[in-house]
Amino acid sequence: MIIDQQLIDEVSAQAKASPRLRMNYNFHQSLDDKCHRMLNALEPGTVVPIHRHPTKAESFVVLRGEVKVTTHNDDGSVIDSVVLDPTKGVFGVDIPKNVWHTIESLESGSVIFECKEGPFVSHEEEGILDLKK
Repeated sequence: MIIDQQLIDEVSAQAKASPRLRMNYNFHQSLDDKCHRMLNALEPGTVVPIHRHPTKAESFVVLRGEVKVTTHNDDGSVIDSVVLDPTKGVFGVDIPKNVWHTIESLESGSVIFECKEGPFVSHEEEGILDLKK
């Protein structure tokens, strides 16, 4: 599979048309695969809750556009925030396991390559940071 302009444009168009304003294109064959590799197209306004993966690290590399990745303490306060923008030489982040984080699209047409350990496990109550507590 070649990751080219056409593929990125197709996934971006699907994200723009999606009510969630984001769309994944998975390279892994199954949610049970040991390594999940995907494109994630994100539009401004998509909501990615502050979450963590207790046993899995996660890496993001921006292929196009501009996205902000923020890490948080248990109370939701910001630890660090970085804007990923390949035109400015800031390409990606590696987030260690069990670190609260979120990602925000700052530019229409933003696409990241994402990689994390499988298998897929839907977030349990403890995987999403509830700031209402």
